[in-house]
Order: sequence, then structure tokens, then C-alpha cells
Amino acid sequence: MDAFYASVEQRDNPELRGKPVAVGYGQARGVVAAASYEARKFGVYSALPSVTAKRKCSELIFVPPRFDVYKSVSRQIHEIFALHTPIIEPLSLDEAYLDVTENVQGIASATHIAEDIRAKIRAQTGLTASAGISYNKFLAKLASDHRKPDGLYVITPSMGPAFVETLPINKFHGVGPATASKMHRFGIETGLDLKAQTLVFLQHLFGKAGQYYYWIARGIDERQVFADHARKSIGAENTFAKDIQDSESAHQKLKPIIEKVWRHCESTCIRGKTVTLKVKYADFQQVTRSRTSDTAIPTQEALERICYDLLIPIFPVIRGIRLLGISLSSLGAADTREKPQLLLSF
Repeated sequence: MDAFYASVEQRDNPELRGKPVAVGYGQARGVVAAASYEARKFGVYSALPSVTAKRKCSELIFVPPRFDVYKSVSRQIHEIFALHTPIIEPLSLDEAYLDVTENVQGIASATHIAEDIRAKIRAQTGLTASAGISYNKFLAKLASDHRKPDGLYVITPSMGPAFVETLPINKFHGVGPATASKMHRFGIETGLDLKAQTLVFLQHLFGKAGQYYYWIARGIDERQVFADHARKSIGAENTFAKDIQDSESAHQKLKPIIEKVWRHCESTCIRGKTVTLKVKYADFQQVTRSRTSDTAIPTQEALERICYDLLIPIFPVIRGIRLLGISLSSLGAADTREKPQLLLSF
């Protein structure tokens, strides 16, 4: 979807159309959740601090997020997907991979399917979507970004390797800012530069990800599209209006975050083994601390103990803390079987 959250807001409020819009809260500690294309012309993008966004665009209009509405629209879009294929791998509310090799309506052309999906989305939701069509996930993702907004682009097998070679490395899906910066230090600026590196060198530099980089530089990606893709983690975080300076305040602020994570665990019957504490300081520097248990964490109290144990070594702090977050990973279904009570002799 094109600037999904912001586009929904512009659709529902005609006064916002054609104007720079940011979904988020405009106060000092706010962060942009999404930006309209009018706002992006000024350099306003998601995850940008609200203060910085307002500095870049003085006319920027902040709109509080309505996630219940975005989820409802997302369900509409997924229903349209399902008219064509059951093999849908969601990446977020506004993006998914679809495998249309064998599709419900027996349409021979993936391009025609994409055109039909985009037309249905526009007709039913009043929103625009961009589509990328190719022979693997990596190239389909690149293609989907190539003609945004409201665009469609096809990368055929004969085009794939050459398309990747000319692409700047920071445009590669799966290469984040830190990785791109590291690649630049080694003279890797484009897909062609990446292709020139040996597998051994890339594995030495990037570990397991090195093999992925080696193959995508050649336009090769063997990952399948997985329907009902298993969630890898669950979490919650909070940005505070005032920096936290002491451990007691941090404990108080962390408790509702833990409670929110555990409510999700209870409602979905999911448990996790790995707890990760996220700490973002006033200067936006970020650290994480993790602990993995041998078995799934059984109770909220057990989760709290681990979280507080991870928090203690953070203090004392030189810089104030602006954000705290907790996530659970190594997820699995909760064991709901009743445990037998042991009879002990005294």
C-alpha cells in the first residue's frame, strides 16, 4: 500500500488531501508512524522524531493513529488477495508476498493478477497500491518499490541479474543502514560491487547473512512464500514525556509494558523463552539486553523478574532514558495441560 496510514487519513478527511500529513503525535517525544507523499518531499519519513519532522516541514499536519481502522482496511485488502491465492505471507498491515504460480482463478499472467488486485483495492477502499512482480521474493520486493506510488513493475528472469547490478546497495531489501555503511567502508556501493565479493569474504564480514547477500547479488533467492507465517516475537514499548534518570522510576515505567506483553501472551496462548529489554537514551543511542530460559516463561511474575534483572545493570545512567521496551521471542504455544500435584512426605 502507498503511505498506508497517511492515505487512510487523507481518504477519510478530505481537508487533508494534497497536504503534508504525518500519522503520529506532534509533541516533543512523538515519532512519525507514517508520512504522506506530500510530507516525504520535505524529507519526512516514518520513525523520524516529531520535532525533526516539524523542523523539516513547518506546514506538517499531525494526525493521531487509528490502528483499529487500519486493521479493518487491511482485512479488506487480504480478502481481495484471497480471491486469487491462499498462499499469502503478510509482512505488515500494508504489505504481503503472494505466490500466484497456481492461482484460484487460473490466470496465466502474474502481471494481470496484480493489475486486477490493484483495481479491486482502489474500487473497494479508495486507496492505491503498488505491486512488484518477479520470479522470487527479493526481486518482487524491489519491483514493488520501483514505481511508487500507484505503480506496477515487472522484473523478468532475463532482467533480474542486470537490475540488481545497477542498484545502489542501500536500496537492497534486507540491507539496513548499519549494514550498508559497513559495505560502503569496503567499497561495496552497488549490486555489481557486491557480486564481485566472494562467499567466504561475505560470510566472514556478515556471518550467516553473508550467504544471503552473495546470492541476491546474483538475483537468486530461494525463499518460499509461507502462508500463515509464524510470528517471531511479540513486544511493547513506550516513549516517555520526561527522561528517566533512576532505577525506581524505570521499574515503575516498565511494569505496564510487561503487563501489555503478558496480556498478549494470554490472549493468544503464546509463550516465549527469550526476553529482550530495549533501552533508548535521550541522545537516541540504543542498547538491548537479552536472556534465554531453558523452558517457556510460565507466568507474568516470572517475566517481571527477568525484565528487572536485565534492567538493574543499566543503572546508574549518564544519559536519561527516553524509551523502554520488552519483547519475547523463541515463541511457542502455551502448555495448557494441568500439571499433576506432587505428594511430598514430611
